[in-house]
Amino acid sequence: MAKNDDQNLLKKIVSHAKEYGYVFPSSEIYDGLSATYDYGQYGVELKNNIRNYWWKAMVQMNENIVGIDAAIFMHPTTWKASGHVDAFNDPMIDNKDSKKRYRADVLIEEHIAKIEAKIDKEVAKAAKRFGDDFDEAQFKATNPRVLQNQEKIDAINERFAKDMAEENFEDLKLLIEELGIADPVSGSKNWTEVRQFNLMFSTELGSLADGASKIYLRPETAQGIFVNYLNVQKTGRMKLPFGIAQTGKAFRNEIIARQFIFRMREFEQMEMQFFIKPGTEMEWYENWKNKRINWHKSLGMGEENYRFHDHLNLAHYANAACDIEFNFPMGFKELEGIHSRTDFDLKAHEEHSGKKLQFFDNETDESYVPYVVETSIGLDRMFLAVLSSSYEEETLEDGSSRTVLKIPSVLAPVKAAVLPLVNKDGLPEKAREILDELKFSVNAQYDGKDAIGRRYRRQDAIGTPYCITVDHQTLEDGTVTIRERDSMEQKRVSIDEVVKEIEAAVDLKPLLKSL
Repeated sequence: MAKNDDQNLLKKIVSHAKEYGYVFPSSEIYDGLSATYDYGQYGVELKNNIRNYWWKAMVQMNENIVGIDAAIFMHPTTWKASGHVDAFNDPMIDNKDSKKRYRADVLIEEHIAKIEAKIDKEVAKAAKRFGDDFDEAQFKATNPRVLQNQEKIDAINERFAKDMAEENFEDLKLLIEELGIADPVSGSKNWTEVRQFNLMFSTELGSLADGASKIYLRPETAQGIFVNYLNVQKTGRMKLPFGIAQTGKAFRNEIIARQFIFRMREFEQMEMQFFIKPGTEMEWYENWKNKRINWHKSLGMGEENYRFHDHLNLAHYANAACDIEFNFPMGFKELEGIHSRTDFDLKAHEEHSGKKLQFFDNETDESYVPYVVETSIGLDRMFLAVLSSSYEEETLEDGSSRTVLKIPSVLAPVKAAVLPLVNKDGLPEKAREILDELKFSVNAQYDGKDAIGRRYRRQDAIGTPYCITVDHQTLEDGTVTIRERDSMEQKRVSIDEVVKEIEAAVDLKPLLKSL
């Protein structure tokens, strides 16, 4: 958790992302639009690379999983069937003094996180004191301060889950008051009542407002999969178990969208719905939990930065649910959700559409509505996880410093930069020859401006894993210097081997094989 000790880390990442072409505030020349962002020239490449790795791991590597791309606009009854019209709400509370609006559940969750941080602090102190002999499980089970704080958390969670399940907003407000939760901005504890707030954006379909039909921007991509279940199953001759994957934009009118790209009103999801025989859902739920955590860990962003968090308050469609949480600059937060959705969605669409959405099982000679296990990850959140885990400020042996993005090389926006040592003597021409060969394999760029040291620093800040320097020796013996970003080590390589070296270093195959 060392990274997260720096309270300014998120601010530094936001600033770095803008300065180096990763993320810009949307409509900035008009002073921006709250909680919307544009991905710059390097941001779009990183986003594409994350999406590509997810798609290959999910679809290409599984012969029983296929992909679709459903429309953002859907028939309005879709959202009635899914429960979004009636149940897609967040509990909203306002502070009377600051006039700021908050999600009541998030205020309580953040209060719980503060108590959890106290436990982590006690554990860290004890670990330092006892060294290799430290038994964390025994310490947590016996230390009075840890037990006292855990009792507080359990009591809050029990009451919190009950209030949310019963929509007892009166007691939810009482809980906020009893816990002494203050407005994070003003410190005021002067709260309004808690009330429901529907998160869907609505618009009108049709050229005339009077004759228009009210429709919604989709709040999730999953329903596009469910309404296409039968189309895919029949045309693909799919047998259970099988999955349908999709990536795409979703829209939620969040009460408060903050923490950079972590919570936005327009965001991108990468989802897969896995259709299975009823009764096998818990086995597949555990299976997908393992598969998804392995996908995350394969990127080498620190196993200690991930943890599972089981849901206490299950959604109306689920019989089991958990999050894979990542240690963001603002602490452990949801990165991906794995849910056992039962047959809720398909049955609801059967009822509202009048169409049968069943599977005929040749082995048992029966028809039934499949159950579903879902994996859903926010692409923007994954982007932030990559940025925040890779951002480092280093002091080097010579006393100088550098800011570097140690992005996993397979995800890096630019895989290699070709640098002529000087802009004369035929070096730029030779550098461009190498670049022209690299272009067919990887995203590479030419960088010929400024002293070579400054160019290295610029490429470090962009996150380019390899710099290829063309010097006078290149013209003599046909070799170049390849510098590796993280270690800064350099080696001479024949020009003929450059493309092969870079290709091998950024190849997705080893990662895919490790899954």
